[in-house]
Amino acid sequence: MRDCSTNRAGFDRVLIAVAATFLAVSATSALAGQSDTPRTSAAELAIDAAVPRPEPANVPPPTIGDFKIESTASVPDPAKTTAPAPSTTATVPDPRPAETVAVPAAAPPKSDAPKSDTATTTPATPAPATAAAPAAEPVKAASSVAPADQPVADKLRDMLASKALRTFDRKGERAAVEKFYSAREYAPQWTQAGKLTASAKGVVARLKDAASDGLNPSDYPVPDFAAATSPDQLADAELKLTASMLDYARQAQSSRMHWSQVAADILYPEHPTDPAEVLANISTAKDASAALEGYNPQFKLYKDLKAKLAELRGQGEGPVVQIAEGAPLAFKAATKKQPEVAPEDPRVPQLRAKLGVTENPDDTKYDAKVAAAVRKFQESADLKPTGVLDDKTVKAINSPKRDRQIDTVIVNMERLRWLPRQLGVPSLNNAYVILNVPDFTLKVMQGGAPVWTTRVVTGKPGNHATPMLTETMKFITVNPTWNVPPSIIYNEYLPALQQDPTVLQRMGLRLERNRDGSIHISQPPGEANALGRIRFNFPNKFLVYQHDTPDKHLFAKDERAFSHGCMRVQNPDQYASTLLNIVMPNDKYTPEKIRSMYGRSEVDLRFPTPIPVHITYQTAFVDESGKLQMRRDVYGRDARMLPLLKNSGSRDLENVVAHANPSYVRPSGASLPSNVAFNNDYGSSGPSFFERLFGGGPSVTPPAPVGRRPQAQPQQQRRVITR
Repeated sequence: MRDCSTNRAGFDRVLIAVAATFLAVSATSALAGQSDTPRTSAAELAIDAAVPRPEPANVPPPTIGDFKIESTASVPDPAKTTAPAPSTTATVPDPRPAETVAVPAAAPPKSDAPKSDTATTTPATPAPATAAAPAAEPVKAASSVAPADQPVADKLRDMLASKALRTFDRKGERAAVEKFYSAREYAPQWTQAGKLTASAKGVVARLKDAASDGLNPSDYPVPDFAAATSPDQLADAELKLTASMLDYARQAQSSRMHWSQVAADILYPEHPTDPAEVLANISTAKDASAALEGYNPQFKLYKDLKAKLAELRGQGEGPVVQIAEGAPLAFKAATKKQPEVAPEDPRVPQLRAKLGVTENPDDTKYDAKVAAAVRKFQESADLKPTGVLDDKTVKAINSPKRDRQIDTVIVNMERLRWLPRQLGVPSLNNAYVILNVPDFTLKVMQGGAPVWTTRVVTGKPGNHATPMLTETMKFITVNPTWNVPPSIIYNEYLPALQQDPTVLQRMGLRLERNRDGSIHISQPPGEANALGRIRFNFPNKFLVYQHDTPDKHLFAKDERAFSHGCMRVQNPDQYASTLLNIVMPNDKYTPEKIRSMYGRSEVDLRFPTPIPVHITYQTAFVDESGKLQMRRDVYGRDARMLPLLKNSGSRDLENVVAHANPSYVRPSGASLPSNVAFNNDYGSSGPSFFERLFGGGPSVTPPAPVGRRPQAQPQQQRRVITR
């Protein structure tokens, strides 16, 4: 057992030594101050606290081992010891050589121990009110906002905190703007000391030039900073320009109208802008105008149309200029025998503006540049490109047809905004498939250029229109089975069955009835199959695909809208080999190799890397020779979009309606034979219609056709080839 009394005695000696040390320090301090009166008043203590003093040394607190206890030391009575008044600085001896510890004066520490009844406390005499030191104010962190911009920053802070602010009414926009300005301590982005920054000038220039991208500049109002002279006006202009910039970026990237407002058979991936990303991008860009313009599509399809829009318009969207008729104007270059001939005419400045000749806009000479612009216009208008301004050319320039071309180009630029910004697969040298419905053509693109093109047959106008979509092609099926879609069964085959129960057999179709009474009609692989020999599969909610056809004569027609929605390909064996050589180049597929697979068994050729497929609707596009091409609006998409673009505000156009649905519906007047029912429930047991269409579902034992005796059906074989 430890001797508690011995330990207690040792501890008392430590306390006595500490008390003696502080008494000595207090006495030394009093002598140094040449004063017999200790500083115990509140005023004196406050003055002492305000005097700057060095920071304490970074040393550990003392321990018992730091004190040497002398056995002969006298032990004063702690109860009779009166603590001296604190001084400004006390020097405590430290056993470590050549070191002193500076201890700043401070208020006595609070103790959680109960107060002793015997302790005597002498209250300090309160100082007069006039002598008391003022309370110290909290230190403010230095602001990074320039003094000249601080009033505007204060107004911005107040405006963004106000619930009455209606400048940003879109989900996520206001929060992003508040966070952006808060991080800047609400310093303005677009002005410095009331003057426009370089970033602001770039944004303003882009907003005013919105027409060059087929947008409406009035949708992006630019505040008048020159008239903003007060902090309130500058802050208001600041937020309005920010709002217009965000509107431009959003609509340039995602379009002024959602695709679901045009038709129910359109479905593209969403790619909205992030307001926080836009603010960060534009505010840090070296060229704010170029950064903002970058939210428009950057692929060639769009840029080519933008260039043609500039050609058609001349310089911007100003008042329509009518060129007067007059004597023909022709430019002749200088030769050895005669000088240059550049006739002067008062119509030439108008002609320069109309055709976009920006050099010497007021020059009345019909020079080489003007003649070249006239020649280029003549080519686009299917006129003989002579470069001579004659009456026929003047009429073409003034023709309303030119305005219709401008509208058509604008509406097509708008539709191109719906497409993904990355059309192809980078790992496959940006390969993709694009099919233009009004042009009835399909192209395989790679490296920014077409590598193969073919004619296609697309859907009939109305309920059978080919949908617009973006999906990925995952595999090709050789010798496909045709599973008849519900729309064809209801609209065509059921009425025929009511007239002749043997019609399906004579057409080579199988009618199967499941145990629940539902029916399924299909056509086995073969030369007469409606899908031909090959089907190209890119699963989608509209249940359409690309395929071969036995009706080859339809490809000779100029307009080829004859299908039920799927796309028939003129040369499917070449199409298949082109795609397979992109995704599996080492397998060396050829059209002959594809044709060698023709037979009675389905063969699936699966792609290691799926290829994007874009079904588009381009009534205006630029061909490989650089000529603007126009096509008929076979589905009325232009007619639907143009009035919306012209007559409605952009914010109203962006209200999203219901998402697209499959274009086929069950006709209300159709009726089933009394002994059969069609299963149109995609969630029912057994293979769904989608699985029957694209394969991959469980096998089905075909029941006997209605009204006929059971017959043995051959088991269909399926091979799957992957790499």
